Amino acid sequence: MGIKTPTAAAILTACAVSACSPTGDYAGTSGRLAQTSNVTLVQITEDNVGGITPETRYGSKSIESALPGFTTEGVQTAVENKTEWALAAFNTDGFQVLQVFKGSKGKIGSVHGVTHHLQGPNGERIGMTFSAIGTARSDCRAGKNLWRGMAICESTGHPNVELVYAIPGYQGPFDRLPPSKELFDAELQRILWTPKG
Repeated sequence: MGIKTPTAAAILTACAVSACSPTGDYAGTSGRLAQTSNVTLVQITEDNVGGITPETRYGSKSIESALPGFTTEGVQTAVENKTEWALAAFNTDGFQVLQVFKGSKGKIGSVHGVTHHLQGPNGERIGMTFSAIGTARSDCRAGKNLWRGMAICESTGHPNVELVYAIPGYQGPFDRLPPSKELFDAELQRILWTPKG
């Protein structure tokens, strides 16, 4: 089933572990993800990710129940400071849409949106540029460790939603954000949701 074949899964895991920039199998001829998708499989808001809420239990059955039509599969992926196992949520076409991470007390710790077929609380989509989204530089910090050379920013007005930008061609220094002219063209790679409270 497309993305779930061993070869495709291995490629997906390698990409996830290395936190590679948003290009590849579903990139357009320009190398940039399609930014104008009118298909929204999941809406991320301050309070929920589709049917996933702060009360959703971590586990395949509860996540699939919260996202009707989706299936889940374990994947290893990079977060900022280490690699972790997560439950990836796939739509009926086999596209990985979300990565769901375990929190405390059997709850969900965070959810990463990883496809342009989802939408953030301000209409953000994977592949859009920093300038197109209108993110304020003051709402950003430099990524560390596995997300070194990336910008991590708050979604405007939504403190529990973060935007992770890849900065194509940026050569450092990596302990601070790049100059504004380079940040301007940074591309959104992930949308991170953490339950409030």
